[in-house]
Amino acid sequence: MKSLDIRNKFIEFYKERGHKLIPSASLIPENDPTLLFVNSGMFPLVPYLLGEDHPKGKRLVNFQRSFRTDDIEEVGDNRHTTFFEMLGNWSLGDYFKEEQLNWWFEFLVETIGLDPKKIYQTVYLGDGNIPKDDESISILKNIYNKYGIKAEEGPETLSKGDLGPGVEIDFDEHRIFAYRDKNWWQRGDALGELGGPDSETFYDTGKDHNLKFGEHCHINCDCGRFLEVGNSVFMQYQKTEDGWAELKNKNVDFGGGLERLVMVTSGVDNIFETDVFLPIISAIEDLSGKKYRDNFKEFEIIADHIKAATFIMGDERGVAPSNKQQGYFVRRLIRRAIRYGKQIGINSDGWLKNLSVKVIEINKDIYPELENNSSFILEEIEKEENRFQSSLVKGLREFEKIGGEKVISGENAFNLYQTYGFPIEMIFELANERGQELDISSFQDQLKRHKELSQVTSAGMFKGGLADSGEKTTKFHTATHLLLKSLREVLGEEVAQKGSNITSERLRFDFSYSRKLTEQEIKEVEDMVNNKIEDDFEVTKEEMNLEEALSSGALAFFGEKYPDRVKVYTIKDEAGNIFSKEICQGPHISRTSEIGQFKIIKEESSSSGIRRIKAIIK
Repeated sequence: MKSLDIRNKFIEFYKERGHKLIPSASLIPENDPTLLFVNSGMFPLVPYLLGEDHPKGKRLVNFQRSFRTDDIEEVGDNRHTTFFEMLGNWSLGDYFKEEQLNWWFEFLVETIGLDPKKIYQTVYLGDGNIPKDDESISILKNIYNKYGIKAEEGPETLSKGDLGPGVEIDFDEHRIFAYRDKNWWQRGDALGELGGPDSETFYDTGKDHNLKFGEHCHINCDCGRFLEVGNSVFMQYQKTEDGWAELKNKNVDFGGGLERLVMVTSGVDNIFETDVFLPIISAIEDLSGKKYRDNFKEFEIIADHIKAATFIMGDERGVAPSNKQQGYFVRRLIRRAIRYGKQIGINSDGWLKNLSVKVIEINKDIYPELENNSSFILEEIEKEENRFQSSLVKGLREFEKIGGEKVISGENAFNLYQTYGFPIEMIFELANERGQELDISSFQDQLKRHKELSQVTSAGMFKGGLADSGEKTTKFHTATHLLLKSLREVLGEEVAQKGSNITSERLRFDFSYSRKLTEQEIKEVEDMVNNKIEDDFEVTKEEMNLEEALSSGALAFFGEKYPDRVKVYTIKDEAGNIFSKEICQGPHISRTSEIGQFKIIKEESSSSGIRRIKAIIK
């Protein structure tokens, strides 16, 4: 099914049920210094979910353009994109679970034709004074029964990320799966904040399970078989001094991925093989003389990046390529696209501008601001192309001169950055492709304005390497503290944290160490983390003066400039024995058992004297 059809059908479906259409908000947040780009449909509606009256009433629907910076390096695997559209509907103190779950299922099956036998749901398992979401389970069982499908609950051992010995899932009968952290949403920890259970919808794509992600496949497995296509959040609680109290007026916040719905209704397993991207892919084939099937990664990076850059520049608050904040990401997208274009033989003048014209042409009817701002978009792309094309050739030639060096010096890296305009991420990529390392310490000495190792953001954004503060990333943040302590226990106290990046799918952790870890060392670290998770240690937070925090033994890294008052997170057992104590902005979960099973999937060199671990939670 075409993207236009699904978008229109979704809007009309909810209009028929009393919803009012609200416009897509700007990609650039207004008056919010903590967020570079709008990354979900909920963002513009936060005041109304907190109690303000919306001028259009209690039932709302829209489609929201969104951009996520932390997915830039993930593009090229057939399913990640930086720019995407979220379909959303909201109830502000009006209808609740019965209507939401029935309507959403009706839309999927009867409006856009998905097979109900391939649809699976998650619900909240319950914790403390919040009960299990039996109401949603009962509603979902009735919905499945309407389609003649038996729907039983899956094993609750999944809630800890591990099926356990002898436990398997029968996907013909098990349709509803209860999780704890994965299916609880809250905006923050302050008193008065809203929270509630959510119910995610997954679609079975039929892909084979990849054993890299565990012995058995399950709904939240990262292997790609089950694709999340939507999430209904039921905001029915408010934070109090005693825990959570039920709200009198309850809200529904739903978000679904347009591109993913287009993919599953089109019968393909690749977002880039849908009408959202195929015209751009076809244009790249014409420009390069190469076939997409032979160059997946390069084509997908170019297609995604030119679309994202076009939308950011074409926004009503659009920004031009620059070296700071949103403009930096526009520059990075354009220059990365140019580099990958060069790799598949595209050398013609103005080729990226021509691709942007295609993006505008495809999307102008839905987003007229693209055509209205087309002169600005195309002029800026042309200037950036001209600025970078010639320096790219010279810079690559310069890079070849140092191609024989095992370690790229900070001086050479800085020369590529300053003289030839190579973003630091591009230098890392080039080095990794050739099996070289980069002397990042020396580079940082010459580039004092930039603190991060592999990404540039404005001061105060994404504190602690956490790309967003959602519940799915919070447990990764706590796992990072366990990982650091375990590394220091196994390898020695000289290990220091040098950087981290956390998304809802994985954590990436950089640390100082002079050599590659052995398989035995990796296993020891992984086992230690999982043992502390199973021990159900408490995670506590204190605020204190910086000097007091340091004298108490709290670790501090990165060469950070800390404020006078800092937060200290301590992980300890019931007897009060401390395992980990760090200065950190947070957020963190309250007990380690909430994390799940920790799995290291890769250990590699990041740069000279710096190792990198990538890990997931099952």
